[in-house]
Amino acid sequence: MPIRFLAFFTAVYWSSVAYAADPVRPVYTPPPASAVSSGSVVQVIVSLLFVLAAIVLVAWILKRINMPQNAVGSALRVVSGVAVGQRERIVLVEVNDTWLVVGVAPGQVTALHTMPKNILPNVEAPAPEVDNKFKNWLKVVMEKRNAA
Repeated sequence: MPIRFLAFFTAVYWSSVAYAADPVRPVYTPPPASAVSSGSVVQVIVSLLFVLAAIVLVAWILKRINMPQNAVGSALRVVSGVAVGQRERIVLVEVNDTWLVVGVAPGQVTALHTMPKNILPNVEAPAPEVDNKFKNWLKVVMEKRNAA
């Protein structure tokens, strides 16, 4: 019996030594995950949209805060204005009971006319001539379509 045990022990020992002598195979490691996944792309896009929305919101708030407030008892008030060029405007300003027509350009303000408050000249602008060809054609087409 001791010989069998010794033979068995020797066989097990040498088989483990022989197995250990085999070249060592590396442990399987999965390939690295891609650096950019769809989840991270979505997260970046949502974050950028949030930042852009915050910038727009802050700009809107600053614009609302910095708007000049026309006080009830103020002696000076802008009644109307119209652009006559890229950087030039004509502005109707009310000062107490007088209206001033003022030309405003970069670095220059010029008084063009002065008149009493609420007195505007009665000037009727002629109605512009409108070509009704398209209007008439559209009307005919719509009537044909609705009749069918």
